[in-house]
Amino acid sequence: MYKSVEFTILLYKFTHRRYAVFKTTLLAVAATAAISGTMALAENSKPTCHPNLDFNVRTLNDDKTVNLCQEYQGKVVMIVNTASKCAFTGQYEDLEKIYASYKDDGLVVLGFPSNDFGNQDPGSEQQIQKFCRTTYGVQFPMFQKSHVKKKYADPLFKQLGEQGGYPRWNFYKYLIDRDGELVETYSSFTSPSDKKVTRKIETLLF
Repeated sequence: MYKSVEFTILLYKFTHRRYAVFKTTLLAVAATAAISGTMALAENSKPTCHPNLDFNVRTLNDDKTVNLCQEYQGKVVMIVNTASKCAFTGQYEDLEKIYASYKDDGLVVLGFPSNDFGNQDPGSEQQIQKFCRTTYGVQFPMFQKSHVKKKYADPLFKQLGEQGGYPRWNFYKYLIDRDGELVETYSSFTSPSDKKVTRKIETLLF
């Protein structure tokens, strides 16, 4: 009888220990799964970079490189190929005007000087920067001199050109919504302050 009781006690202790080990293991597995799930959820919740903004570009007259997604995703973006000696160069003033008017609401204008048309921006980046600031008071972000014609287009303009057509002259404008989608293009002849442009910008902003 005593042996039977002794055996029962030993069996109980053995079973209890195994249960404790099993419980500890189960809790560890559950905790690991919970952490993994949280990390996966956090990873999935990160905004996806739209291909239209998935580019690193260098700021004008500087070594600093900017990732367009990190800086501007979630904003309404107007991308323009500019030039300093063009009949449309006065549009710098209009670009600055709409940037100043709507930047607090989420608009950003990005200028990319180009010498692709008529050799109308031959100067150095330092000269272009000085010209834009002193002549038109440009404060919107300006970036590296770029190639925009189809045959030699830099990656950003190739991406946009395949969707909305390549620039045929200076001051071609691409308008991108908050999701990164290209929604409209405007030719050199359309001023940035034209009502149809500002109405579209307001629609996208508000």
